[in-house]
Amino acid sequence: MRVLVTGANGYLGRAVVEALHSVGHEPVAMIRAHGPAIPGAADVRVADLLDGKAIRDAVNGVDAICHLAGLTRARESADDPLRYFRVNTTGTLSVLEAMVDAGIRGIVFASTGAIYGTPDVQPMTEDIGDAPPHPYAGSKLAAELAIEAVAGSKELAAVIVRLSNIAGGADGDSSRLIPRALTAASEHSALIVNGDGTAVRDYLHIMDAARAFVACIEHLPPVGTATRYNIGSGRGTSVLDVVAAVERVTGRPVALEHRSAAVEPAVLINDPTKAMAEIGWKPTHSDIDDIVRDESRASLVEES
Repeated sequence: MRVLVTGANGYLGRAVVEALHSVGHEPVAMIRAHGPAIPGAADVRVADLLDGKAIRDAVNGVDAICHLAGLTRARESADDPLRYFRVNTTGTLSVLEAMVDAGIRGIVFASTGAIYGTPDVQPMTEDIGDAPPHPYAGSKLAAELAIEAVAGSKELAAVIVRLSNIAGGADGDSSRLIPRALTAASEHSALIVNGDGTAVRDYLHIMDAARAFVACIEHLPPVGTATRYNIGSGRGTSVLDVVAAVERVTGRPVALEHRSAAVEPAVLINDPTKAMAEIGWKPTHSDIDDIVRDESRASLVEES
């Protein structure tokens, strides 16, 4: 299958392109601007999400779309909500319009488990109601609603993927916890922790996330419908658990500097049971030590 991957030069996008290529698909990489080569890409097309003509050109000749492009920083979205809705929601409308015009039937959309807000029930299943806590999550939910509506009216087959925290591999975002903890270990500096370090999150290896998109492309629902899968490890890992894993993997201590607790959920864990049952996917690389070990190796390769 010839699959357009939007956001193909991003952390997740590159992994999805490689995963599609590895099982025999032809991934077409859509990027905003030319940059480093994207391994596994059968073709590269340049288009901005807000440029309707460029998007229509980019979707030409593909069979389905993995729509990953967008803005992803929750705290940043609170300062600039219009930008987030413009890119994440309006940009998705541009992709949908181009799909309909081109007669493309299948789309897999990268969304976020943050849309569930702070539910009491953990792990989170697809049955939990939506309560987006910030504009980033709100912009993704608005995009989801548009996809579901267009799927029903224009006969598309759509899958919405609500992801947990992706980690491992060459994660270039130095603001995330695991890269920060590895830096603290290597530089003998202090890792700043908001609160007591007991906040629990679900960490998913980038390879497992990429394979989930392949499974969704290969198991699209009936035309005219949309389905949603929570994709995560199904395991809870606290900040202190991450620190302990970094110390085990690197053999170095990580000094902690505790600051005032941030206003955030105590526990957020995705329940991937539905995806495991319906599309044959399961997380196989998402043990926290494996994630930290892989990310540590990748950072050493980048530095060499």
